Amino acid sequence: MCGICGFTWKDEALIRRMTDAIAHRGPDQHNTWSDNRVSLGHRRLSIIDLSEHGRQPMGNEDGSVQIAFNGEIYNFQDLRADLVAKGHTFASHTDTEVIIHGYEEYGTGILDQLRGMFAFAIWDARRGELLLARDRIGIKPLYYHHANGRLRFASEIKSILEDPTVPRTLNHQALYDYLGFEFVPAPDTLFQGIQKIPAGHYLRLTASGQSELKRYWDLSMRPASPPPTFDAAVAELRRLLDHAVHSHLISDVPLGVFLSGGLDSSTIVAMMRRHISGPLRTFTIGYHDKTFSELEYAEQVAKCFETEHHVLMIDDLRADNVEKALWHLDEPMTDLSAVPLMLVCAKAKEHITVCLSGEGGDECFAGYDRFKASRLNRLFCIIPGPLRRGLIAPLVGRLPDQPQKKGAINMLKRFIEGSQLPAEGQHLRWQYFSSKDQDAHLFNDAFRRQAVMDPFRVLRQYLAQCDATDPVNREVYLDTRFMMTDSVLMKVDKMSMASALEIRVPFLDHVVVEYVASLPGAWKLKGLETKHILREALTGILPPNIVRRGKQGYSLPVKHLLRTQLKDYMINLLNDSPLVRENMNLAHVNRLIREHLDLVHNHNHVLWALMNAAIWHNRFMK
Repeated sequence: MCGICGFTWKDEALIRRMTDAIAHRGPDQHNTWSDNRVSLGHRRLSIIDLSEHGRQPMGNEDGSVQIAFNGEIYNFQDLRADLVAKGHTFASHTDTEVIIHGYEEYGTGILDQLRGMFAFAIWDARRGELLLARDRIGIKPLYYHHANGRLRFASEIKSILEDPTVPRTLNHQALYDYLGFEFVPAPDTLFQGIQKIPAGHYLRLTASGQSELKRYWDLSMRPASPPPTFDAAVAELRRLLDHAVHSHLISDVPLGVFLSGGLDSSTIVAMMRRHISGPLRTFTIGYHDKTFSELEYAEQVAKCFETEHHVLMIDDLRADNVEKALWHLDEPMTDLSAVPLMLVCAKAKEHITVCLSGEGGDECFAGYDRFKASRLNRLFCIIPGPLRRGLIAPLVGRLPDQPQKKGAINMLKRFIEGSQLPAEGQHLRWQYFSSKDQDAHLFNDAFRRQAVMDPFRVLRQYLAQCDATDPVNREVYLDTRFMMTDSVLMKVDKMSMASALEIRVPFLDHVVVEYVASLPGAWKLKGLETKHILREALTGILPPNIVRRGKQGYSLPVKHLLRTQLKDYMINLLNDSPLVRENMNLAHVNRLIREHLDLVHNHNHVLWALMNAAIWHNRFMK
């Protein structure tokens, strides 16, 4: 796991600055390489082959191919053996060198053979071509800026911004999308002109200066042929998960696992214990408010599998931690678990360098409440529209917000809010935190002239690529290809690399993801039971109450914090923010603040999103 950067000209001072800007990603080694056409930078977090032979940027035998690589390739030993048989000579035991020789042998075809997480840049001096590539799922980030015949790229935006010729201009469309989805969908960022390479894509810059952005992988949801029986699918899923976890254990440094107490992380612990007989370190977060905490379940699993368990209790949320998280994120992404994750990563780094985690289980197996909401909405729509909109929605809207995280009233209010959004939003209506009415009051006229006020246009683009007819599987596709990459996985990468901790996500081994995608949606969401087939696969492996637990997560109780210790910080920040003043109706923002403080409505999503945007703007745009 590392940080990479570079550009298409020679400037030794700039490449050093760009490399230093991401020093937190790789504290073990750093190096730069350049010729008259390209400069590459690398910060290394040493995981495999800790010797000097693993130093990057790394070249082939004659130096005509150079690579800067971030990630882990779990099948590199098999690929290496094949390449040796074809006559390639290796100078190290790294997965990095396998990519170099694989590129020499197969060109971009090597991407189809890599099993892992990656973002890399390859400079091919013979062809005069630069290749930037990102893994299928988008576990590792990669940004670029291409203007005036020059291309810059990096693992983080802050590295690109070390080039003073890159303008710091607000992307209004991205801001609009962010305030609804609470992340910026690819390929955009909040910086106009700086883009993400989408998951499963590569960008090739030719010697003539022409760029080609091409998708090399997409998730097919076509049913398996011939279709397996349910019991056979359960057995195969269990085998694939065990293999994925085992492959993710390859490391020359200590490793552990994040354990929330939910089904996904508990699965990883159980599978790891099959292959690790000695000490197994687990890390979890706890809150004193039990409606936000899963601590008792995490402790149960830790005891069951005899782990060395570490608990980080979080009692408050300091403003400096919020600002630190935003600096590492590069752009606002308001997942309420981002700051806790940053803190527990720092705690874990005191003991280990690699940590496995359960991300991806909810997306692949239909684990979120929004999948249930979508199914319930079909029943709710039997009620005549005028009754739903004219009576039920206003009555539920007047119910006061409850203090617990979920609860019947809070979930009912969120369900009714989502049900009133356009049906084309699919199940993501329940993960979208704005509306036409909100847009009309929140944004000023100047902003509205610079953005398309159509929140679900991006979803239509993704659904046009989806080959599923099963409604649940179409929703799984949206979660996996749209929501997860730029929200969950971006958070995991940035918050872990803030402490130079590598996080691995076995549920997102692409072979596992592809297999689960081929199974019927009814095996994932059975009635209102989420993750049905995964629960069946874990029966007898995990304690019964863990197997049947619902989704909780360990997000911060932000709605309470905004009414207490962050109240003055919120009011001052939003009223003083140039971003808010220039683009929002300040009177409406203050109305949202008053209603939230008076418990009239829970506006924590929009207020927290605005706060994060304001902090980001103060840090990066001044």
